[in-house]
Amino acid sequence: METANSSAPEYVLTLDCPETRGIVHAVSGFLLEQGCDILESKQFDSQLDRHFFMRIHFGSAGDHATVDSLGDAFVSVAEQFGMHWQLRRHGSKRRVLIMVSKFEHCLNDLLFRARIGELPIDIVGVVSNHPDHRGIVEWHGIPFFHVPVTPDTKAAAEERLLELVDRLDVELVVLARYMQVLSDELTRRLDGRAINIHHSFLPSFKGAKPYHQAHARGVKTVGATAHYVNAELDEGPIISQQVVEVDHTFGPDDLVAAGRDTECKALSNAVRWHCEGRVILQGNRTVVLR
Repeated sequence: METANSSAPEYVLTLDCPETRGIVHAVSGFLLEQGCDILESKQFDSQLDRHFFMRIHFGSAGDHATVDSLGDAFVSVAEQFGMHWQLRRHGSKRRVLIMVSKFEHCLNDLLFRARIGELPIDIVGVVSNHPDHRGIVEWHGIPFFHVPVTPDTKAAAEERLLELVDRLDVELVVLARYMQVLSDELTRRLDGRAINIHHSFLPSFKGAKPYHQAHARGVKTVGATAHYVNAELDEGPIISQQVVEVDHTFGPDDLVAAGRDTECKALSNAVRWHCEGRVILQGNRTVVLR
């Protein structure tokens, strides 16, 4: 396989469609016609429901191609196979809004990873129902929005959130331990563009102090799940999970510490894979082309 010129623009095409013959041939043939070189290709053909998934990272041989021109040219191929598809410039950063409450470990982890360029994101703001984290957020040069939530102000707070999403041109909302239940209407408005993190003891250990509950039951693993937000509390399509083994020597504080690490890693993986175009939603599940 030829390699693209290092200075050539690069793109990522993600698609899914009903399985049939000729999909790979059609897509690779289109890229050949456009003078593009395939740099990485991942695909999955689900035999259970006869559905095909694909992600291609490719480079353009010249500087005349753009996302718009390539997208316009690809429409006929997509229509032929009934594809859902997305084309983006490789390495482009997604505009992300983070929501957080009192627990700051996931927020701090995302801020750090974004700052060093490990995540392809531009954090355009942080929303919290508490003022505690204003200092660290603004130290990073990011706007902080304190939006208190009470039963009487919940609707107004969610309208404020949507106003920020629109005004800041947000592409992804990340709930980094935001401890408020979103309304069904808000989850519908953010469908496919909001990611949440929770400890994987749910539903066994709901409510206050789940790690203390887990300690009392003598658990042997702790973990975390990052998923898309939907109307079913903590049961949206799963993107990433992390698990670590523990034993009888772990006290409640040790379990909390281990849980924090799994939450940070699961959430950062989910954000990265989503923003790199590696996650394709299919009903209540995801296909992650890593």
